[in-house]
Amino acid sequence: MSAFLARILRRKQFEANPLDTSLRRCLSTFDITMIGVGQTMGAGIYVLTGTVIRNIAGPSVPLSFLLAGIAAFLSALCYAEFGSRFPKAGSAYSYAYIGCGEVWAFVIGWNVILENMLSAAVVARALSGYLNVLFGGWIKQTTMKYLGSIDYNLFADYIDVFAFLIALGMCILMMIGAKGSTTFNSFNTVINVAMLAIVAGIGFYYADLGNWTGTTPDGSSKFFPYGITGTLAGASACFFSFIGFDGLATAGEEAKNPIRSLPRATFYCMATVTLAYILVSGSLSLMVPYTEVDPDAAFVVAFKQKGSTVAVVAVTIGAISGMMGSMFGSLFALPRCVYAMAQDGLLFSFLGTVNGRTKVPVNAIIVFGLITAVMAALFNVETLVDFLSLGTIMAYSMVAVCVMLLRYRDLEEREQLRFKVPAALATKFSIPWAITITVAGFAVADICLISGLWEQMFGKILAIFAIALALLSILWIALHRQNPEGLAFKVPLVPLIPGLSLFLNTLMMVNLNGLAWVRFGIWMILGLAIYFAYGLRHSKERPSNKVNEQEIEIKEFERE
Repeated sequence: MSAFLARILRRKQFEANPLDTSLRRCLSTFDITMIGVGQTMGAGIYVLTGTVIRNIAGPSVPLSFLLAGIAAFLSALCYAEFGSRFPKAGSAYSYAYIGCGEVWAFVIGWNVILENMLSAAVVARALSGYLNVLFGGWIKQTTMKYLGSIDYNLFADYIDVFAFLIALGMCILMMIGAKGSTTFNSFNTVINVAMLAIVAGIGFYYADLGNWTGTTPDGSSKFFPYGITGTLAGASACFFSFIGFDGLATAGEEAKNPIRSLPRATFYCMATVTLAYILVSGSLSLMVPYTEVDPDAAFVVAFKQKGSTVAVVAVTIGAISGMMGSMFGSLFALPRCVYAMAQDGLLFSFLGTVNGRTKVPVNAIIVFGLITAVMAALFNVETLVDFLSLGTIMAYSMVAVCVMLLRYRDLEEREQLRFKVPAALATKFSIPWAITITVAGFAVADICLISGLWEQMFGKILAIFAIALALLSILWIALHRQNPEGLAFKVPLVPLIPGLSLFLNTLMMVNLNGLAWVRFGIWMILGLAIYFAYGLRHSKERPSNKVNEQEIEIKEFERE
């Protein structure tokens, strides 16, 4: 058993020169920032805002976006540190491989793949829905006329061929190379930002404070018609909107100066999109009563009701450019994570092939681009979003854990402590154990808060005990000395900020519905089957594979 655990928990040894890559380093800080801004400022505003206002949070949606933004910002700090440490394409996958071990890295990488496939499929489906509304339902009616409908809850009510073609077209754009495709994305994102400014301004012009104040006919607050739990549930759904910096991080292997560019681009992206989400969602909830918001095309319908032609045009242009930017970011990150896993031997080797001319992982783009296009054609937005948020939050949580592990690694436990304790105590309550207790404590406390147990005495005692245990574990970690290594960027107040990130992330995870966990479990069973059947034996970190690689390198050198 100990030998098996050693195999699945082996950690990636980072190469001497982290800037070496088969990809082309051609992206500037602006290019990387635009990848993040484009990815985040499409799906959240144009896809989720109407659904969250109408069905989940009501007019309190700006608070949902604020809470999700805070949680995402704490995660972004962790990503920024790792981006400056290890500028590689795998993002959270690569960070987990270095910090936690192989099997955890595979779990995170498999979830990052799912996350980007789902987010691209969500946006392709939503973009098709927007265009369908603009054309008076012609796209849907024509499709159903020739292909019929689907009568099954898991799937959409019809096969969206147009969404399939949209996703496929974006994949073709990815194949021309990183610089060419990101130039298109930057231009597209600038248009989106300009349109958002117009939309927010006109929305506040039509604002009616009565939509936020007073009570509903049933006596509940107009601002919190679904209660505080609705606002928290909205934050869990809105968290999907902040996955741009995850896609941004996968550009590390193609950045000209990743040690400087990745932290800066992360902060520029987060500041821009969080402010935009709050302003635009607030303007919509002030302009239209939440019960009248159209969940499918919220902004178009709202401005048509107000008779604002300029705003409708701005929304249309912004929606199309925003969704294209969001889909671009997801499909940019997706093949690069697959490429990183294939390069490490955890996925099939042909997926790590890089085109000699364009320097992009072309096989990964083709295979997973087609899967994404099929998902866009078959599934509805709500099904995909619930499934997506869970994988995203788990990836962010693992990055926070890895930051703490790497800050305290490579020193003996007793040498790390700022004071003397018995050796048995230092060994028994190691940093990994303290982090495990922290996560478990926060999860129990969050379950008590979400489930309503907090209203009972037993629930209060259990939640307080769990939080106290988690805080004591964080305090125990803080009593250790950190590695004295110089980094271009460091997360401040470690372990407090990663710990707070874990608390907010677990709060959102336990708030997701049970069906999302079932779907997640099925996806993980498939992934782990691939890992144990293929990845475990072909891993580049397996000693025998390392020897073979060295022999191949020697032979190639002798041949030259």
